Amino acid sequence: MGTLTGCSFTPVLFNFLLSIPRSDASRERIRFPELRKSRKSCFLCRESLYKLKRTGSCTNFGEFRCFSANNDSNGNGESSESSRDSNAKGTKTALPEQPAEEFDSDKTAPPASVSSRPQNISPVRPVYNNFQVDSFKLMELLGPEKVDPADVKLIKEKLFGYSTFWVTKEEPFGDLAEGILFLGNLRGKREEVFAKLQSQLVEVTSHKYNLFMVEEPNSEGPDPRGGPRVSFGLLPKEVSEPGPTTLWQYVIALLLFLLTTGSSVELGIASQLNRLPPEVVKYFTDPNATEPPDMELLFPFVESALPLAYGVLGVLLFHEVGHFLAAFPKKVQLSIPFFIPNITLGSFGAITQFKSILPDRSTKVDISIAGPFAGAALSLSMFAVGLLLSLNQDAAGDFVQVPSMLFQGSLLLGLVSRATLGYAAMHAATVSIHPLVIAGWCGLTTSAFNMLPVGCLDGGRAVQGAFGKNALIGYGLTTYTLLGLGVLGGPLSLPWGLYVLICQRNPEKPCLNDVTDVGTWRKTLVLLSIFLVFFTLLPVWDELAEELGIGLVSTF
Repeated sequence: MGTLTGCSFTPVLFNFLLSIPRSDASRERIRFPELRKSRKSCFLCRESLYKLKRTGSCTNFGEFRCFSANNDSNGNGESSESSRDSNAKGTKTALPEQPAEEFDSDKTAPPASVSSRPQNISPVRPVYNNFQVDSFKLMELLGPEKVDPADVKLIKEKLFGYSTFWVTKEEPFGDLAEGILFLGNLRGKREEVFAKLQSQLVEVTSHKYNLFMVEEPNSEGPDPRGGPRVSFGLLPKEVSEPGPTTLWQYVIALLLFLLTTGSSVELGIASQLNRLPPEVVKYFTDPNATEPPDMELLFPFVESALPLAYGVLGVLLFHEVGHFLAAFPKKVQLSIPFFIPNITLGSFGAITQFKSILPDRSTKVDISIAGPFAGAALSLSMFAVGLLLSLNQDAAGDFVQVPSMLFQGSLLLGLVSRATLGYAAMHAATVSIHPLVIAGWCGLTTSAFNMLPVGCLDGGRAVQGAFGKNALIGYGLTTYTLLGLGVLGGPLSLPWGLYVLICQRNPEKPCLNDVTDVGTWRKTLVLLSIFLVFFTLLPVWDELAEELGIGLVSTF
Protein backbone atom coordinates (compact mmCIF):
# COMPACT_ATOMS: atom_id res chain seq x y z
CA MET A 1 0.00 0.00 0.00
CA GLY A 2 1.43 3.36 -1.01
CA THR A 3 2.34 5.82 1.72
CA LEU A 4 3.64 9.32 1.91
CA THR A 5 7.27 8.21 1.41
CA GLY A 6 6.45 6.45 -1.83
CA CYS A 7 5.81 9.78 -3.56
CA SER A 8 9.01 11.63 -2.49
CA PHE A 9 12.27 12.20 -4.37
CA THR A 10 15.61 11.78 -2.62
CA PRO A 11 18.45 13.60 -4.36
CA VAL A 12 21.29 12.76 -1.91
CA LEU A 13 23.18 10.41 -4.20
CA PHE A 14 22.53 12.65 -7.20
CA ASN A 15 23.94 15.74 -5.44
CA PHE A 16 26.94 13.83 -4.18
CA LEU A 17 27.89 12.61 -7.63
CA LEU A 18 27.73 16.16 -8.92
CA SER A 19 30.41 17.21 -6.39
CA ILE A 20 32.90 14.50 -7.55
CA PRO A 21 35.12 14.91 -10.61
CA ARG A 22 33.81 12.79 -13.45
CA SER A 23 35.77 9.52 -13.68
CA ASP A 24 34.71 6.20 -15.09
CA ALA A 25 36.51 4.34 -12.35
CA SER A 26 34.88 6.37 -9.60
CA ARG A 27 31.43 5.95 -11.12
CA GLU A 28 31.94 2.21 -11.19
CA ARG A 29 33.32 1.77 -7.69
CA ILE A 30 31.37 4.21 -5.50
CA ARG A 31 28.17 2.70 -4.09
CA PHE A 32 25.87 3.88 -1.28
CA PRO A 33 23.46 1.15 -0.23
CA GLU A 34 22.39 3.20 2.78
CA LEU A 35 21.39 6.13 0.60
CA ARG A 36 19.49 3.85 -1.74
CA LYS A 37 17.65 2.42 1.26
CA SER A 38 16.77 5.95 2.38
CA ARG A 39 14.59 6.34 -0.69
CA LYS A 40 12.21 3.85 0.87
CA SER A 41 12.28 5.53 4.27
CA CYS A 42 9.79 7.98 5.70
CA PHE A 43 10.51 11.64 5.34
CA LEU A 44 11.57 11.98 9.04
CA CYS A 45 14.33 9.37 8.59
CA ARG A 46 15.45 10.94 5.35
CA GLU A 47 15.76 14.28 7.15
CA SER A 48 18.18 12.65 9.61
CA LEU A 49 20.17 11.16 6.71
CA TYR A 50 20.34 14.59 5.04
CA LYS A 51 21.77 16.15 8.21
CA LEU A 52 24.38 13.41 8.57
CA LYS A 53 25.35 13.80 4.95
CA ARG A 54 25.86 17.51 5.39
CA THR A 55 28.12 16.90 8.40
CA GLY A 56 30.05 14.10 6.70
CA SER A 57 29.07 11.32 9.13
CA CYS A 58 28.32 8.75 6.47
CA THR A 59 29.45 5.81 8.61
CA ASN A 60 26.55 6.24 11.05
CA PHE A 61 23.77 5.57 8.57
CA GLY A 62 23.28 2.04 9.84
CA GLU A 63 22.34 3.23 13.32
CA PHE A 64 18.98 4.61 12.14
CA ARG A 65 15.90 2.43 11.91
CA CYS A 66 12.97 3.46 9.73
CA PHE A 67 9.48 2.31 10.65
CA SER A 68 7.91 3.36 7.36
CA ALA A 69 5.55 0.97 5.60
CA ASN A 70 7.79 1.14 2.53
CA ASN A 71 10.92 0.12 4.41
CA ASP A 72 12.26 -3.41 4.70
CA SER A 73 10.19 -4.20 7.78
CA ASN A 74 7.45 -6.56 8.72
CA GLY A 75 4.41 -4.32 8.66
CA ASN A 76 4.25 -3.59 12.38
CA GLY A 77 7.32 -1.34 12.34
CA GLU A 78 9.98 -3.85 13.49
CA SER A 79 12.89 -4.36 11.10
CA SER A 80 14.21 -7.85 10.57
CA GLU A 81 17.56 -8.92 11.96
CA SER A 82 18.95 -9.57 8.50
CA SER A 83 18.15 -6.00 7.46
CA ARG A 84 20.02 -4.58 10.41
CA ASP A 85 23.02 -6.85 9.90
CA SER A 86 23.32 -6.04 6.24
CA ASN A 87 22.87 -2.38 7.01
CA ALA A 88 25.67 -2.47 9.56
CA LYS A 89 28.03 -4.28 7.21
CA GLY A 90 27.33 -1.82 4.45
CA THR A 91 28.06 1.01 6.83
CA LYS A 92 31.45 -0.28 7.88
CA THR A 93 32.69 -1.09 4.38
CA ALA A 94 31.10 1.76 2.46
CA LEU A 95 33.88 4.27 1.77
CA PRO A 96 36.99 3.83 3.91
CA GLU A 97 38.23 0.99 1.65
CA GLN A 98 38.19 3.15 -1.45
CA PRO A 99 41.65 4.55 -2.34
CA ALA A 100 42.06 8.28 -2.41
CA GLU A 101 43.43 8.21 -5.94
CA GLU A 102 40.10 7.06 -7.27
CA PHE A 103 38.44 10.29 -6.27
CA ASP A 104 40.63 12.34 -8.56
CA SER A 105 42.28 11.00 -11.68
CA ASP A 106 44.77 13.91 -11.71
CA LYS A 107 45.72 13.45 -8.01
CA THR A 108 45.43 17.10 -7.28
CA ALA A 109 43.46 17.54 -4.05
CA PRO A 110 41.25 14.86 -2.59
CA PRO A 111 37.95 16.00 -1.19
CA ALA A 112 37.74 16.71 2.50
CA SER A 113 34.74 14.40 2.89
CA VAL A 114 33.02 11.96 0.62
CA SER A 115 29.62 13.44 1.35
CA SER A 116 30.70 17.08 1.16
CA ARG A 117 28.87 19.40 -1.24
CA PRO A 118 28.40 23.16 -1.65
CA GLN A 119 26.60 24.60 1.35
CA ASN A 120 24.29 26.75 -0.78
CA ILE A 121 22.59 23.68 -2.31
CA SER A 122 19.60 22.63 -0.23
CA PRO A 123 18.00 19.20 -0.57
CA VAL A 124 14.64 18.85 -2.26
CA ARG A 125 11.90 18.78 0.36
CA PRO A 126 9.32 15.99 0.55
CA VAL A 127 5.96 16.29 -1.13
CA TYR A 128 4.31 17.22 2.21
CA ASN A 129 6.28 19.21 4.74
CA ASN A 130 5.69 19.25 8.47
CA PHE A 131 3.37 22.23 8.30
CA GLN A 132 1.14 20.56 5.72
CA VAL A 133 0.96 17.35 7.72
CA ASP A 134 0.06 19.29 10.86
CA SER A 135 -2.60 21.17 8.88
CA PHE A 136 -4.17 17.92 7.74
CA LYS A 137 -4.27 16.64 11.29
CA LEU A 138 -5.76 19.91 12.53
CA MET A 139 -8.51 19.85 9.88
CA GLU A 140 -9.38 16.30 10.89
CA LEU A 141 -9.38 17.28 14.55
CA LEU A 142 -11.53 20.40 14.11
CA GLY A 143 -13.89 18.85 11.57
CA PRO A 144 -17.36 17.64 12.47
CA GLU A 145 -17.70 14.52 14.56
CA LYS A 146 -18.43 11.50 12.40
CA VAL A 147 -20.31 8.32 13.14
CA ASP A 148 -18.23 5.71 14.93
CA PRO A 149 -17.79 2.61 12.70
CA ALA A 150 -18.38 0.41 15.75
CA ASP A 151 -21.74 2.12 16.29
CA VAL A 152 -22.63 1.62 12.62
CA LYS A 153 -21.97 -2.10 12.94
CA LEU A 154 -24.00 -2.28 16.15
CA ILE A 155 -26.92 -0.37 14.64
CA LYS A 156 -27.02 -2.60 11.59
CA GLU A 157 -27.12 -5.67 13.81
CA LYS A 158 -29.68 -4.41 16.35
CA LEU A 159 -31.99 -2.13 14.34
CA PHE A 160 -32.20 -3.24 10.75
CA GLY A 161 -33.34 -6.62 9.55
CA TYR A 162 -36.04 -8.62 7.80
CA SER A 163 -38.88 -7.13 9.87
CA THR A 164 -37.94 -3.44 9.53
CA PHE A 165 -35.49 -2.38 6.82
CA TRP A 166 -33.05 -4.56 4.91
CA VAL A 167 -29.84 -2.60 4.29
CA THR A 168 -28.19 -3.17 0.92
CA LYS A 169 -25.86 -0.17 0.65
CA GLU A 170 -24.31 2.64 2.67
CA GLU A 171 -23.47 6.17 1.51
CA PRO A 172 -22.25 9.38 3.16
CA PHE A 173 -24.99 11.55 4.62
CA GLY A 174 -25.01 15.18 5.73
CA ASP A 175 -23.63 18.48 4.51
CA LEU A 176 -20.02 17.41 5.19
CA ALA A 177 -20.54 13.64 4.85
CA GLU A 178 -20.34 13.26 8.60
CA GLY A 179 -23.21 10.74 8.72
CA ILE A 180 -24.26 7.45 7.16
CA LEU A 181 -27.19 6.92 4.77
CA PHE A 182 -28.61 3.39 4.79
CA LEU A 183 -30.22 2.35 1.52
CA GLY A 184 -32.25 -0.79 1.12
CA ASN A 185 -35.75 -2.26 1.12
CA LEU A 186 -38.54 -1.29 3.49
CA ARG A 187 -40.29 -4.25 5.16
CA GLY A 188 -43.39 -2.56 6.61
CA LYS A 189 -45.37 0.65 6.85
CA ARG A 190 -42.87 3.48 6.83
CA GLU A 191 -44.29 5.43 9.79
CA GLU A 192 -44.45 2.32 12.00
CA VAL A 193 -40.98 1.17 10.98
CA PHE A 194 -39.53 4.63 11.60
CA ALA A 195 -41.09 4.86 15.07
CA LYS A 196 -39.73 1.41 15.93
CA LEU A 197 -36.25 2.27 14.70
CA GLN A 198 -36.19 5.52 16.68
CA SER A 199 -37.09 3.78 19.93
CA GLN A 200 -34.52 1.03 19.34
CA LEU A 201 -31.85 3.59 18.50
CA VAL A 202 -32.30 5.23 21.90
CA GLU A 203 -31.99 1.85 23.61
CA VAL A 204 -28.83 0.89 21.70
CA THR A 205 -26.90 4.20 21.61
CA SER A 206 -28.79 6.26 24.19
CA HIS A 207 -29.21 9.84 22.84
CA LYS A 208 -26.01 9.89 20.81
CA TYR A 209 -27.50 10.00 17.30
CA ASN A 210 -30.52 11.25 15.37
CA LEU A 211 -32.23 9.07 12.77
CA PHE A 212 -33.77 10.68 9.68
CA MET A 213 -36.21 9.10 7.23
CA VAL A 214 -35.67 10.71 3.82
CA GLU A 215 -36.52 9.95 0.23
CA GLU A 216 -34.02 7.66 -1.45
CA PRO A 217 -31.72 9.72 -3.70
CA ASN A 218 -31.71 8.79 -7.37
CA SER A 219 -34.50 6.29 -6.85
CA GLU A 220 -35.46 4.26 -9.91
CA GLY A 221 -39.14 4.18 -9.02
CA PRO A 222 -41.73 4.45 -6.24
CA ASP A 223 -42.07 2.03 -3.38
CA PRO A 224 -44.26 -1.03 -4.15
CA ARG A 225 -46.37 -0.18 -1.11
CA GLY A 226 -47.02 3.31 -2.43
CA GLY A 227 -45.20 6.58 -2.11
CA PRO A 228 -41.50 7.23 -2.64
CA ARG A 229 -38.75 4.83 -1.68
CA VAL A 230 -37.17 5.76 1.65
CA SER A 231 -33.72 5.62 3.20
CA PHE A 232 -32.54 6.23 6.74
CA GLY A 233 -29.82 8.72 7.60
CA LEU A 234 -27.79 8.68 10.81
CA LEU A 235 -26.15 11.84 12.17
CA PRO A 236 -24.53 12.66 15.53
CA LYS A 237 -26.61 14.95 17.71
CA GLU A 238 -23.79 17.48 17.94
CA VAL A 239 -23.87 17.87 14.16
CA SER A 240 -27.59 17.63 13.38
CA GLU A 241 -29.05 19.76 16.19
CA PRO A 242 -28.74 23.58 16.13
CA GLY A 243 -26.61 25.24 18.74
CA PRO A 244 -27.95 27.52 21.48
CA THR A 245 -28.31 31.27 21.06
CA THR A 246 -25.14 33.05 22.17
CA LEU A 247 -24.78 36.32 24.03
CA TRP A 248 -23.51 38.11 20.92
CA GLN A 249 -26.62 37.04 19.03
CA TYR A 250 -28.79 38.61 21.70
CA VAL A 251 -26.78 41.82 21.44
CA ILE A 252 -27.09 41.88 17.64
CA ALA A 253 -30.84 41.19 17.87
CA LEU A 254 -31.26 44.13 20.26
CA LEU A 255 -29.33 46.49 17.98
CA LEU A 256 -31.37 45.41 14.96
CA PHE A 257 -34.60 45.98 16.88
CA LEU A 258 -33.50 49.53 17.77
CA LEU A 259 -32.65 50.21 14.13
CA THR A 260 -36.01 48.81 13.05
CA THR A 261 -37.76 51.10 15.54
CA GLY A 262 -35.90 54.05 14.04
CA SER A 263 -36.80 53.08 10.48
CA SER A 264 -40.46 52.74 11.50
CA VAL A 265 -40.45 56.23 12.99
CA GLU A 266 -38.76 57.52 9.84
CA LEU A 267 -41.57 55.99 7.80
CA GLY A 268 -44.10 57.83 9.96
CA ILE A 269 -42.29 61.12 9.40
CA ALA A 270 -42.06 60.53 5.64
CA SER A 271 -45.81 59.92 5.47
CA GLN A 272 -46.34 63.56 6.52
CA LEU A 273 -44.65 64.86 3.41
CA ASN A 274 -47.20 67.64 2.91
CA ARG A 275 -46.52 69.02 6.40
CA LEU A 276 -42.73 68.90 6.45
CA PRO A 277 -40.65 72.10 5.99
CA PRO A 278 -39.85 72.87 2.34
CA GLU A 279 -36.09 72.55 2.82
CA VAL A 280 -36.53 69.04 4.24
CA VAL A 281 -38.83 68.00 1.41
CA LYS A 282 -36.43 69.39 -1.16
CA TYR A 283 -33.49 67.49 0.31
CA PHE A 284 -35.30 64.15 0.20
CA THR A 285 -37.00 64.65 -3.18
CA ASP A 286 -34.56 66.75 -5.23
CA PRO A 287 -31.62 64.65 -6.51
CA ASN A 288 -29.54 67.82 -7.02
CA ALA A 289 -29.78 68.86 -3.35
CA THR A 290 -26.43 68.52 -1.59
CA GLU A 291 -26.69 70.43 1.70
CA PRO A 292 -28.56 68.48 4.37
CA PRO A 293 -31.16 70.44 6.31
CA ASP A 294 -31.23 70.91 10.04
CA MET A 295 -32.55 67.62 11.45
CA GLU A 296 -33.98 69.47 14.45
CA LEU A 297 -36.76 70.59 12.13
CA LEU A 298 -38.06 67.00 12.17
CA PHE A 299 -38.43 66.75 15.96
CA PRO A 300 -41.95 68.28 16.06
CA PHE A 301 -43.16 65.56 13.65
CA VAL A 302 -41.88 62.60 15.66
CA GLU A 303 -44.88 62.51 17.97
CA SER A 304 -47.33 62.45 15.10
CA ALA A 305 -45.28 59.70 13.43
CA LEU A 306 -45.53 57.33 16.40
CA PRO A 307 -48.97 55.85 15.57
CA LEU A 308 -47.74 54.66 12.20
CA ALA A 309 -44.55 53.32 13.78
CA TYR A 310 -46.60 51.45 16.38
CA GLY A 311 -48.64 49.92 13.60
CA VAL A 312 -45.56 48.65 11.74
CA LEU A 313 -43.99 47.26 14.91
CA GLY A 314 -47.30 45.68 15.89
CA VAL A 315 -47.41 43.75 12.62
CA LEU A 316 -43.89 42.48 13.24
CA LEU A 317 -44.82 41.45 16.78
CA PHE A 318 -47.93 39.58 15.62
CA HIS A 319 -45.87 37.81 12.96
CA GLU A 320 -43.40 36.44 15.51
CA VAL A 321 -46.12 35.56 18.02
CA GLY A 322 -47.79 33.49 15.31
CA HIS A 323 -44.60 31.48 14.85
CA PHE A 324 -44.17 30.87 18.57
CA LEU A 325 -47.82 29.89 19.14
CA ALA A 326 -47.60 27.31 16.35
CA ALA A 327 -44.25 25.95 17.59
CA PHE A 328 -45.20 25.62 21.27
CA PRO A 329 -47.61 22.64 20.97
CA LYS A 330 -45.09 20.80 18.76
CA LYS A 331 -42.30 21.40 21.33
CA VAL A 332 -40.19 23.13 18.71
CA GLN A 333 -37.81 25.81 19.94
CA LEU A 334 -37.24 29.03 17.98
CA SER A 335 -34.46 31.57 18.15
CA ILE A 336 -34.83 35.20 19.05
CA PRO A 337 -36.02 37.19 15.99
CA PHE A 338 -33.48 39.31 14.15
CA PHE A 339 -35.44 42.24 12.67
CA ILE A 340 -34.31 43.73 9.35
CA PRO A 341 -34.81 47.53 9.13
CA ASN A 342 -35.97 49.18 5.93
CA ILE A 343 -36.77 52.86 5.35
CA THR A 344 -39.43 52.17 2.70
CA LEU A 345 -41.60 49.65 4.56
CA GLY A 346 -40.29 50.20 8.07
CA SER A 347 -38.95 46.64 8.14
CA PHE A 348 -38.34 43.67 5.88
CA GLY A 349 -39.52 41.34 8.63
CA ALA A 350 -37.31 39.19 10.83
CA ILE A 351 -35.05 36.14 10.64
CA THR A 352 -36.22 33.45 13.05
CA GLN A 353 -34.28 30.19 13.17
CA PHE A 354 -35.36 26.74 14.31
CA LYS A 355 -33.43 25.74 17.43
CA SER A 356 -34.58 22.12 17.39
CA ILE A 357 -35.10 19.47 14.73
CA LEU A 358 -38.60 19.46 13.26
CA PRO A 359 -40.39 16.12 13.71
CA ASP A 360 -42.18 16.07 10.32
CA ARG A 361 -43.10 18.14 7.29
CA SER A 362 -46.56 19.03 8.59
CA THR A 363 -44.98 20.80 11.54
CA LYS A 364 -42.73 22.73 9.17
CA VAL A 365 -45.71 23.93 7.14
CA ASP A 366 -47.79 24.89 10.19
CA ILE A 367 -45.05 26.92 11.86
CA SER A 368 -43.96 28.58 8.61
CA ILE A 369 -47.36 29.90 7.55
CA ALA A 370 -48.52 30.82 11.07
CA GLY A 371 -46.31 33.92 11.22
CA PRO A 372 -47.27 35.51 7.87
CA PHE A 373 -50.92 34.70 8.44
CA ALA A 374 -50.93 36.39 11.86
CA GLY A 375 -49.11 39.47 10.55
CA ALA A 376 -51.33 39.64 7.46
CA ALA A 377 -54.48 39.38 9.59
CA LEU A 378 -53.50 42.43 11.66
CA SER A 379 -52.30 44.31 8.57
CA LEU A 380 -55.53 43.63 6.70
CA SER A 381 -57.54 44.84 9.69
CA MET A 382 -55.61 48.11 9.86
CA PHE A 383 -55.81 48.55 6.10
CA ALA A 384 -59.58 48.03 6.03
CA VAL A 385 -60.25 50.24 9.06
CA GLY A 386 -57.99 52.94 7.63
CA LEU A 387 -59.89 52.95 4.33
CA LEU A 388 -63.20 53.25 6.14
CA LEU A 389 -61.90 56.10 8.28
CA SER A 390 -60.63 57.82 5.17
CA LEU A 391 -64.25 58.18 4.00
CA ASN A 392 -65.06 60.32 7.05
CA GLN A 393 -64.18 63.87 6.04
CA ASP A 394 -64.85 65.12 9.58
CA ALA A 395 -61.54 63.57 10.66
CA ALA A 396 -59.61 65.05 7.76
CA GLY A 397 -57.26 66.76 10.19
CA ASP A 398 -55.68 63.38 10.98
CA PHE A 399 -55.26 62.42 7.33
CA VAL A 400 -52.04 62.43 5.36
CA GLN A 401 -51.60 63.30 1.71
CA VAL A 402 -49.94 60.63 -0.41
CA PRO A 403 -49.41 60.54 -4.20
CA SER A 404 -52.14 58.58 -5.95
CA MET A 405 -49.49 56.69 -7.91
CA LEU A 406 -48.60 54.94 -4.64
CA PHE A 407 -51.64 52.70 -5.07
CA GLN A 408 -50.22 51.39 -8.35
CA GLY A 409 -47.61 49.43 -6.42
CA SER A 410 -50.01 46.53 -5.79
CA LEU A 411 -52.71 45.18 -8.05
CA LEU A 412 -54.71 43.56 -5.23
CA LEU A 413 -54.45 46.43 -2.73
CA GLY A 414 -54.99 49.02 -5.46
CA LEU A 415 -58.24 47.36 -6.53
CA VAL A 416 -59.48 47.24 -2.92
CA SER A 417 -58.61 50.92 -2.42
CA ARG A 418 -60.28 51.86 -5.70
CA ALA A 419 -63.45 49.99 -4.72
CA THR A 420 -63.55 51.67 -1.29
CA LEU A 421 -62.50 55.27 -1.98
CA GLY A 422 -64.09 55.64 -5.41
CA TYR A 423 -62.92 56.79 -8.81
CA ALA A 424 -62.87 60.54 -8.06
CA ALA A 425 -60.63 60.22 -4.99
CA MET A 426 -58.22 57.79 -6.63
CA HIS A 427 -57.94 59.69 -9.93
CA ALA A 428 -56.39 62.81 -8.36
CA ALA A 429 -52.79 63.81 -7.93
CA THR A 430 -52.88 63.17 -4.16
CA VAL A 431 -55.18 61.12 -1.96
CA SER A 432 -56.12 61.93 1.64
CA ILE A 433 -55.99 58.72 3.70
CA HIS A 434 -55.77 57.72 7.33
CA PRO A 435 -52.29 56.68 8.59
CA LEU A 436 -53.67 53.19 9.29
CA VAL A 437 -53.91 52.64 5.53
CA ILE A 438 -50.15 53.12 5.22
CA ALA A 439 -49.44 50.86 8.20
CA GLY A 440 -51.70 48.13 6.80
CA TRP A 441 -50.26 48.49 3.31
CA CYS A 442 -46.68 48.15 4.58
CA GLY A 443 -47.61 45.19 6.79
CA LEU A 444 -49.32 43.33 3.96
CA THR A 445 -46.40 44.00 1.61
CA THR A 446 -43.88 42.76 4.19
CA SER A 447 -45.94 39.61 4.85
CA ALA A 448 -46.17 38.98 1.10
CA PHE A 449 -42.41 39.34 0.66
CA ASN A 450 -41.80 36.84 3.47
CA MET A 451 -44.19 34.34 1.87
CA LEU A 452 -42.26 34.22 -1.39
CA PRO A 453 -41.36 30.57 -2.10
CA VAL A 454 -37.61 30.88 -2.06
CA GLY A 455 -34.77 29.85 0.25
CA CYS A 456 -35.34 29.88 3.98
CA LEU A 457 -38.16 32.44 3.93
CA ASP A 458 -41.50 31.44 5.45
CA GLY A 459 -42.84 30.76 1.97
CA GLY A 460 -39.79 28.67 1.08
CA ARG A 461 -40.17 26.58 4.22
CA ALA A 462 -43.87 26.08 3.55
CA VAL A 463 -43.28 24.97 -0.05
CA GLN A 464 -40.44 22.68 1.00
CA GLY A 465 -42.64 21.06 3.62
CA ALA A 466 -45.69 20.74 1.39
CA PHE A 467 -44.11 19.69 -1.91
CA GLY A 468 -40.50 18.75 -1.18
CA LYS A 469 -37.07 20.21 -1.81
CA ASN A 470 -37.15 19.63 -5.56
CA ALA A 471 -40.33 21.68 -5.87
CA LEU A 472 -38.71 24.49 -3.88
CA ILE A 473 -35.88 24.65 -6.42
CA GLY A 474 -38.36 25.25 -9.24
CA TYR A 475 -40.35 27.82 -7.27
CA GLY A 476 -37.14 29.54 -6.21
CA LEU A 477 -35.77 29.92 -9.72
CA THR A 478 -39.08 31.35 -10.89
CA THR A 479 -39.17 33.81 -7.97
CA TYR A 480 -35.59 34.97 -8.57
CA THR A 481 -36.40 35.54 -12.24
CA LEU A 482 -39.50 37.61 -11.47
CA LEU A 483 -37.62 39.67 -8.89
CA GLY A 484 -34.73 40.26 -11.26
CA LEU A 485 -37.08 41.47 -13.99
CA GLY A 486 -38.95 43.73 -11.57
CA VAL A 487 -42.23 41.92 -12.15
CA LEU A 488 -42.75 41.42 -8.43
CA GLY A 489 -42.20 44.12 -5.84
CA GLY A 490 -41.57 47.02 -8.21
CA PRO A 491 -38.70 49.20 -6.93
CA LEU A 492 -38.28 46.95 -3.87
CA SER A 493 -37.49 43.87 -5.94
CA LEU A 494 -33.74 44.54 -6.13
CA PRO A 495 -33.06 45.23 -2.42
CA TRP A 496 -35.30 42.33 -1.39
CA GLY A 497 -33.60 39.97 -3.83
CA LEU A 498 -30.17 40.95 -2.50
CA TYR A 499 -31.36 40.44 1.06
CA VAL A 500 -32.60 36.93 0.26
CA LEU A 501 -29.41 36.00 -1.58
CA ILE A 502 -27.24 37.16 1.32
CA CYS A 503 -29.26 36.01 4.34
CA GLN A 504 -31.98 33.54 3.34
CA ARG A 505 -30.91 31.68 0.20
CA ASN A 506 -30.29 28.22 1.73
CA PRO A 507 -33.28 25.88 2.20
CA GLU A 508 -34.27 24.54 5.58
CA LYS A 509 -32.69 21.34 6.87
CA PRO A 510 -34.75 18.12 6.57
CA CYS A 511 -37.14 16.96 9.26
CA LEU A 512 -36.75 13.71 11.15
CA ASN A 513 -39.61 12.30 9.10
CA ASP A 514 -39.08 14.03 5.78
CA VAL A 515 -41.26 11.66 3.74
CA THR A 516 -44.83 11.52 5.10
CA ASP A 517 -47.24 13.66 3.07
CA VAL A 518 -48.76 16.76 4.68
CA GLY A 519 -52.28 16.30 3.32
CA THR A 520 -54.39 18.00 0.69
CA TRP A 521 -55.68 20.92 2.73
CA ARG A 522 -52.18 22.10 3.69
CA LYS A 523 -51.04 21.96 0.07
CA THR A 524 -54.12 23.91 -1.00
CA LEU A 525 -53.51 26.53 1.68
CA VAL A 526 -49.90 26.99 0.58
CA LEU A 527 -50.88 27.35 -3.09
CA LEU A 528 -53.61 29.87 -2.21
CA SER A 529 -51.10 31.88 -0.18
CA ILE A 530 -48.65 32.01 -3.09
CA PHE A 531 -51.47 33.11 -5.40
CA LEU A 532 -52.35 36.02 -3.08
CA VAL A 533 -48.69 36.91 -2.67
CA PHE A 534 -48.28 37.16 -6.44
CA PHE A 535 -51.17 39.59 -6.85
CA THR A 536 -50.13 41.60 -3.79
CA LEU A 537 -46.63 42.21 -5.14
CA LEU A 538 -47.64 42.63 -8.79
CA PRO A 539 -47.54 46.33 -9.77
CA VAL A 540 -50.23 47.91 -11.92
CA TRP A 541 -48.93 49.00 -15.30
CA ASP A 542 -50.00 52.38 -16.70
CA GLU A 543 -52.55 51.14 -19.23
CA LEU A 544 -54.39 49.02 -16.69
CA ALA A 545 -54.14 51.75 -14.03
CA GLU A 546 -55.70 54.27 -16.39
CA GLU A 547 -58.48 51.87 -17.28
CA LEU A 548 -59.24 50.93 -13.68
CA GLY A 549 -58.81 54.45 -12.34
CA ILE A 550 -56.03 53.56 -9.90
CA GLY A 551 -53.97 56.71 -9.58
CA LEU A 552 -53.42 59.57 -11.97
CA VAL A 553 -51.26 58.42 -14.86
CA SER A 554 -48.99 61.17 -16.18
CA THR A 555 -48.78 61.38 -19.96
CA PHE A 556 -46.13 63.29 -21.90
